[in-house]
Amino acid sequence: MGAGFLKRTGAGFVLGAALWACIGATAAAAPSRAKAEAQPLILAHYMPWYQSKAFSGSWGWHWTMNHFNPDRAGGRTEAASQFRPLVGLYDSNDPDLLECQVLLMKAAGIDGAIIDWYGRDDYYDYAANNRNSLKFASVLKRAGMKYTLCYESQTVPNEIKGGKIRAEDAVRHGQDLMRWTQANFFSSSSYVKQGVRPVFLTFGDPYYNDAQWSEILSVLAVKPLYVTENDRRLPSASEGGFDWPAPGGGTDGARKEMDSFYTRAAGWPVSIPAAYPRFDDIYHEAGVGNSYGHIEDRSGKTYADTLERALKSSASIVQLVTWNDWGEGTQIEPSVEFGYRDLETTQRLRRKYFKSSFAYIAQDLRLPVRWYLLRKRYRSDPKVYPKLSAFFLLMASGHTVQAGKLLARYKL
Repeated sequence: MGAGFLKRTGAGFVLGAALWACIGATAAAAPSRAKAEAQPLILAHYMPWYQSKAFSGSWGWHWTMNHFNPDRAGGRTEAASQFRPLVGLYDSNDPDLLECQVLLMKAAGIDGAIIDWYGRDDYYDYAANNRNSLKFASVLKRAGMKYTLCYESQTVPNEIKGGKIRAEDAVRHGQDLMRWTQANFFSSSSYVKQGVRPVFLTFGDPYYNDAQWSEILSVLAVKPLYVTENDRRLPSASEGGFDWPAPGGGTDGARKEMDSFYTRAAGWPVSIPAAYPRFDDIYHEAGVGNSYGHIEDRSGKTYADTLERALKSSASIVQLVTWNDWGEGTQIEPSVEFGYRDLETTQRLRRKYFKSSFAYIAQDLRLPVRWYLLRKRYRSDPKVYPKLSAFFLLMASGHTVQAGKLLARYKL
C-alpha cells in the first residue's frame, strides 16, 4: 500500500435548540440501529497524510512523491496519482475537508473508518498524520460514526534506522505508545470494540515478534483484539487477519488470492474481508519504485463483486480498500474519472442486504462536495461562511432536504 513508502442564522433559516437536540440524537442513534440489525460494520481504510499548498503552505509528499509539481501550469494538474479528487488536491488537516469526507461516507452507507496510522512520533510526517487522525476521529464521532486504527508495522524499523529510537528500547516504546493510544483513541465511545476490547489492526511485515506483541499489549488493563494483515500464517499473538488486494498477479491473480483468504479465514477467530475497486499505482512514473501490479476496474464491476462477496460473508467488519489511497489508485472517494459511482454502489448493496437501516439516496452524495466547494468560495465572507456551518448536523442526521435547501441559497 502507499503507506509502504513515506510517505443559520439569518436569511430565514433558523435552527432552534430543540431541533439541534433532535438532530444530535438522530446522528448518535445510527450505530445502534445498525447493531440491532446485526449487520457488519462497513469501514473504509483512510489515509490522513495529504498536505496542500493552499491550506498548509506547501505540497506534501503524497501529492508530489518528489517528482510531480501541482503548481505546474497547463493541462491537467500534476499529482502523484493516476486519478484526481473531485474536490481537487486537498489537505488532511483541513476541517472542511474532514467534514466533507465524513458526510460522504455516511451518505454512502459507510459506518466509519480504519485509519492508517504511524503512531505519534515526530519523524517523517508521522506526527502530522497523528494530528490529522485525531481530528478525523473527532469528526467521525460528531457524525455518530465509528473508527479503528491500523498501525503500520514499518514505523518502528524506520525510526530505528533514522536514529529516532534504539532497537533495545523498541518494546518499551511500543508499551508507551499503547498507553497513549488507550488514553487518546481506545477510550473513545466511537472506537470499534468487540465487547469491551478495542479492535487494533497492524499492516505489513511485522517488526515485533509474537512474544514482543504480547508484552506490549500486556500493559493495558483490557487487551485489544489484535488483527494482522495476513498473507499465509496467522501469528499466534493475533486473533485474526484482514484481507488486502494483491495486484502482483493481475486481476485474475488478485481474485485467486481473495479466494484463498476466504478459505483460510474460515478457521480463524476473526476475519475482515476486503472490497476494492481497482489497483493502479503511480510508483513507477514517480520514480519511487516499481509498480506493485495492476487490478482492472472493469467499469466498476471489481468493486461491486468484491463488496457483495464481503457483505454476504459472516464477517462482523468489512473493510473498503481504500477511501483515499490516491497513490495506489484504490480510492472510492469521488473522483474526476469515476464520479460518485463507487459510493453509489456502496449505497445500493447496503440497501440490498440491510434494507431497513439506511435512508440516504444517490443524489444526497452530491451535497457534501457542493458544501465543501461553497465553504472554499465563501471562506472570507463573514456573512455567508458561518451560515454554512448548519449543514454538517443536518446532513449527518439525515435531514437531507433541509441540508439541500441551505446550500441552494448560495452559488458556486
